[in-house]
Amino acid sequence: MVRRGLLGWISRVVILLVLLCCAISVLYMLACTPKGDQEQLGLPWANGPTGKDGYQAVLQEREEQHRNYVNSLKRQIAQLKDELQARSEQLRSGLDQASDATGLRSGWDSAPKAQADLLAFLRGQVDKAEVHAGVKLATEYAAVPFDSFTLQKVYQLETGLTRHPEEKPVRKDKRDELVEAIESALESLNSPVESSPHQRAYTAADFIEGIYRTERDKGTLYELTFKGDHKHEFQRLVLFRPFGPIMKVKEEKLNMANTLINIIVPLARRVDKFRHFMQNFREMCIQQDGRVHLTVVYFGKEEMNEVKGILENTSKAANFRNFTFIQLNGEFSRGKGLDVGARFWKGSNVLLFFCDVDIYFTSEFLNTCRLNTQPGKKVFYPVLFSQYNPGIIYGHQDAVPPLEQQLVIKKETGFWRDFGFGMTCQYQSDFINIGGFDLDIKGWGGEDVHLYRKYLHSNLIVVRTPVRGLFHLWHEKHCMDELTPEQYKMCMQSKAMNEASHGQLGMLVFRHEIEAHLRKQKQKAGNQFCKKFIRRDASILASLLRNGYIRELWYPGLSKLLKEQKTCEKCGDRTSTPSRAQKVCERKVVEGI
Repeated sequence: MVRRGLLGWISRVVILLVLLCCAISVLYMLACTPKGDQEQLGLPWANGPTGKDGYQAVLQEREEQHRNYVNSLKRQIAQLKDELQARSEQLRSGLDQASDATGLRSGWDSAPKAQADLLAFLRGQVDKAEVHAGVKLATEYAAVPFDSFTLQKVYQLETGLTRHPEEKPVRKDKRDELVEAIESALESLNSPVESSPHQRAYTAADFIEGIYRTERDKGTLYELTFKGDHKHEFQRLVLFRPFGPIMKVKEEKLNMANTLINIIVPLARRVDKFRHFMQNFREMCIQQDGRVHLTVVYFGKEEMNEVKGILENTSKAANFRNFTFIQLNGEFSRGKGLDVGARFWKGSNVLLFFCDVDIYFTSEFLNTCRLNTQPGKKVFYPVLFSQYNPGIIYGHQDAVPPLEQQLVIKKETGFWRDFGFGMTCQYQSDFINIGGFDLDIKGWGGEDVHLYRKYLHSNLIVVRTPVRGLFHLWHEKHCMDELTPEQYKMCMQSKAMNEASHGQLGMLVFRHEIEAHLRKQKQKAGNQFCKKFIRRDASILASLLRNGYIRELWYPGLSKLLKEQKTCEKCGDRTSTPSRAQKVCERKVVEGI
């Protein structure tokens, strides 16, 4: 009985479960059946409340994804900053170890193995920057020139709207850069490792001058010169900034007491110019420096005795015997004269200075010449400051000032002659090994550029920098018809640049417009004066003065005013260049008054 009841209950439960499953299946089929294009798959379309909620959910999800992506980027940036700081610490520690050693290379050798790759990179930067050896260059345009500086001024080639050939560093980054280089050099000179117990302390007052140049893919090279312990001794430090902390490359003591300079001057006639040259030579070379030899190579025989007489008079007056006079026949050739003069020296390897008769230099330049040359390693091609035509520069003054007052480095007085390569300092051995001048070049120009290119194509370091103690004096140029087209073009270009600055030449070109403007302004002012003065009171005063009722003593300047009034009335305004009729009229009016 119980068993039958249990089986009946189970059968009813099974039937109910079957019915429940069927109902669930029907409901599932109804729910999953597509309901049309706008409600397919239950997508959140914007028309219904369900669509808006769906969009908000999607937007929130995407915003969360972007937030996670930004956080990931921030974590990566933080990791990169940590790595950069670690690399900077490695660089600084490696440089500290290099500076503690006696030299840069020994510091590199003793650096930890972990910084070997970094220090090898820095060493490669120094080698590529022409610190230890020169690099072959294709043309003269590829050479990177140096700029020179002192404690107060910077002498630079690149000029523009705010830059001048000589200026105080206005930009803070440039000023701080040079100050840091000098301070780093002084710190190195006064460090316990470098100095002895009895050595004096170096200060900024011992700094003489420095040169520097920046190669954009390597860094900045500095060569700083300080006073030594004795006369004619100097301390030079070579520093390099590889776009990072500055580091010392080398230090050397230079003794120039016995460094003789053979100044070679080619000449043909031009006696007056040579006389002025010898006046400067006597003061700067004989009286102040005393370590020079003069070689004059003279072409032809015309006026030769006058030149010899100037040399002999200087020799007697200054007790100077270190000169050589060489006479050559034929037409003047600057390259041939310098080549013969350079090879004529039979003593030991001598420092040559190729000079022209219209060059003015100081005794400081002679030391600059010595410091920037080294046999078998460096030649010096200074950029001299070329003087404009004094007749144009000082045309508004009563007289042209003395030469010493004209030699100032300003934009209005001259320019850096960066296209000229004639003045150069180099040792005789380097000049002979490079092949000397091309003697096939005749006439003006070309031979100096050819020699300059030879040095650029060699492994010697070419030091090219403006110097403050070397001037090219203005003289009128004559470009001969016998020159080749290229030489004639170079001569005319040099002639045009020698006359005046761009602004001064513009004033000359537009001087007629300027004078016309001044005449109009003066005429306008004169007409205003006449209109103001011609009135009844002036006529009454003139009548009283003529009849003796008043005296000039009572009214100082009255007669002058009356004369000007009559002139304005009868003759018109007097311009800066009055006509002849106007002058006659004015004279009659004055006599009538």
